[in-house]
Amino acid sequence: MKKPLSPPCKTDIAQIEIFNFKYWLKMTIYAILVGLGIGIILCILISVLNGQWIGTRRAIFQLLFSCVIGFFVSNSIHFSKRLWAGKGSHIFYISLYYLFSLSGAFIAIELLYYTFAGLFKTKYTFFHKSDFLFASVITLIVSTVSYIYFSQKSRFSTKIKEKEMDLLRLKQMKTQAELATLQSKINPHFLYNSLNAIASLIHFNPDKAESMTLKLSKLFRYSINQGGENLISVEEEVDILQTYLDIETVRFGDRINFIIDIDKTISHEKIPRFLIQPLVENALKHGLKDTIEKGELKVSIKKTKKMDIIISDNGYPFPSELEIGYGLQSTYDKLELLYPGNYELQITNEPFKQIKIQIPLHDK
Repeated sequence: MKKPLSPPCKTDIAQIEIFNFKYWLKMTIYAILVGLGIGIILCILISVLNGQWIGTRRAIFQLLFSCVIGFFVSNSIHFSKRLWAGKGSHIFYISLYYLFSLSGAFIAIELLYYTFAGLFKTKYTFFHKSDFLFASVITLIVSTVSYIYFSQKSRFSTKIKEKEMDLLRLKQMKTQAELATLQSKINPHFLYNSLNAIASLIHFNPDKAESMTLKLSKLFRYSINQGGENLISVEEEVDILQTYLDIETVRFGDRINFIIDIDKTISHEKIPRFLIQPLVENALKHGLKDTIEKGELKVSIKKTKKMDIIISDNGYPFPSELEIGYGLQSTYDKLELLYPGNYELQITNEPFKQIKIQIPLHDK
C-alpha cells in the first residue's frame, strides 16, 4: 500500500541547501583554479614575448586578475543558468549566457583596479578598455568551451536516464508477462481436475454436477483477471481458495476435512493472486490422494513480523528428494518476481508436514 508523500521537513530543506552550496563551492573553486592556470600561462607567454620576466608585482597582479575574473565569470554563468536555463527561447538563453559572462569579466576588472587603487593610494579611473577587450577574448573562449562541455554532459545524462527508464519499463513488462504466463498455466489444472469430477456426477447426481459447474464458472471468473492485478486482498484470495475447495469437496466428500484459519486483522492485506491454490491442489494430488477417511488439510494465514502462510496436511510425507513439480515451481517463480530476495519458503515433515511461506506486509 503506497503512503502519500509528506511535505519536506526542515531537515530535508537543510540538506537541499547544503547540497546546493557544495555544488556552488565546487564550481567556484574549479573556476578559480582555471583562472589561476590561465594566469600562469599568460605570465609565461608575456615574459617570452618580452624576452624577460614581467616582474613579481605584475605577475601577482596577473594571477589575481585571472582568478578574480574566473570567480565572477563562473558566478555570472551559474546565475544565468539558475534563472533562465530551460525557459523560453534557446537563442535568448545563449545571448544572456554570454552577456552575463562578459558582465562578470567587466565587474572583475573594475573591482580589481578599484581595490588596487585603494591599496596603493593611486587614482582610480573607470573602464579599462584594453584589459576588458583582452579579458573578453579569454572569457568568450572559456565560456564557449564550458557551454559545449556542460551541454554535451547534460544531453548525455538525459539519454542515460531515458535508457534507464526504457530498461525499467521493459523489466516491468517482462515481469507482467511472466506472471501472466504463470497464471495461464495454472488455469488448465482447474479445468482438467474439475471437468473429470463433473463428468462423473452428471448421470447419478445432476444437482451436484450443476453446483460444481457453477463454482467452476466462478473460479474461472477469478482466473480471467480482467483487471490484470498481481496482488489481491487476503479476503479475496481466501474466497478463491474456498471456491476451489467447494469443488474438491464434491469430489472427495467427507474423506477430507478442509480447515481455513485466517487472522482477521490482515484480511485486507495484499497477497499474490492464486498463491495458495496450487499448493493446496498439490497437497490433494500427492499427499492425500489415497486417503479414505480422516484426512485433514489446513490453510493458516497469520500476522507475525511478516505474513505467515502455512499449508499443512496429514497425508504422505514429502519425499527426502523432493521433485519440484509445476505447482511448487510456479510458487517459487511468482514469489521471486513479486518479492525478489525478500521471502521465505520452507518445506518440512517434522514436527508437522507443511509448506510455510513468509512474505512482507504491504501496509508497513
